[in-house]
Amino acid sequence: MFLEELPYWLALWRIKGIGSSHFRLITERFGSMLTFFSQTPDQLRLMGFKQAQCAQITGFQAGTERRLGAGVSADLDWQDASNQHHILTWASDDYPPLLREIAGAPPVLFVRGDVASLTMPQIAIVGSRHCSRKGRKLAEDFAECFSAHGFITTSGLALGIDAAAHTGALKSGGQTIAVLAHGLDTLYPARNRVLGEGIPAQGALVSEFPIGVQPRPEFFPRRNRIISGLSLGVLVVEAALKSGSLITANEAVDQGREVFAIPGSIHDPLVKGCHALIRNGAKLVETADQIVEELMPLLGYVHQQSLFPLQADEMAHKFDKSSPEGRLLAALQFDAANVDQLVGLTGMSVADVNSTLIMLELEGVVAQEQGGYSRI
Repeated sequence: MFLEELPYWLALWRIKGIGSSHFRLITERFGSMLTFFSQTPDQLRLMGFKQAQCAQITGFQAGTERRLGAGVSADLDWQDASNQHHILTWASDDYPPLLREIAGAPPVLFVRGDVASLTMPQIAIVGSRHCSRKGRKLAEDFAECFSAHGFITTSGLALGIDAAAHTGALKSGGQTIAVLAHGLDTLYPARNRVLGEGIPAQGALVSEFPIGVQPRPEFFPRRNRIISGLSLGVLVVEAALKSGSLITANEAVDQGREVFAIPGSIHDPLVKGCHALIRNGAKLVETADQIVEELMPLLGYVHQQSLFPLQADEMAHKFDKSSPEGRLLAALQFDAANVDQLVGLTGMSVADVNSTLIMLELEGVVAQEQGGYSRI
């Protein structure tokens, strides 16, 4: 994705009521955000956008939407403030491939820390905020075992089981990823601020929420789909029958991920949710090795997926970025793009795009498929 595209992704993501389905429509129809933002209000209304949304879209393009422009500037300033700060979109090579597969994948991700960790094999650990001492110890021990086998532990930085899982991974020298329900310019809850500040050195903090967005109750269930979407499987350590952890487990089932649960006493209300999951098909586990053995066969798939961006980057470096080949490779993503979309993304003529695609196809860099061309 060209750098001039990013402000438009950020602006659209900040407009109330616009979600991933709108972004999917735009990327499939226009290819380029620059082309989309050049549409007239009447054209936008025909696509189903509301009057207020149309006004913000056209106002941002005209430079008259000051509040929206200030928000985008805050996002870009945050990214520029540190080489640990990253903003990814669907059009970014670094966007995690497993997350890209899920329904409702966030079109924009803010990342603080090691962006490459997002593409590595992960196991999510979730559970009660009001956990027992035994549950906290189990979460730490399981995370340590996962780290020893090369898995990253992913959770939500909440009190209780989440914090224990992150702590276990960090103590063992492994990596951990925390998915947050607010902008990355702050850390919540305050009691986990020190823990959160240590995560970027051994993993990453991740959020779909722009800079300046404060935590709200409705944001926490929403972020759970990202926790499960990044992971090969989800482990529930302790959960009551009415628990946010069960939302994550249900998201995992919908996404085709494995769900594991640790059982406990039938008299313990903290594990009633775990027992309900097991009755509904979650796998009962007693040791971390049981989960590792179950997920190990999937590592080949994850490794293959994570290699694609690396191969693409290596090939992109073969060509000068300003050359026709370099411009096309920068524009082409792993979702197929047709010639018209590539013309819009690169500014090249149809003839130049076609001739360059033929050359890249002979080089074995791109392949033609239904719907256009993609990198290989």
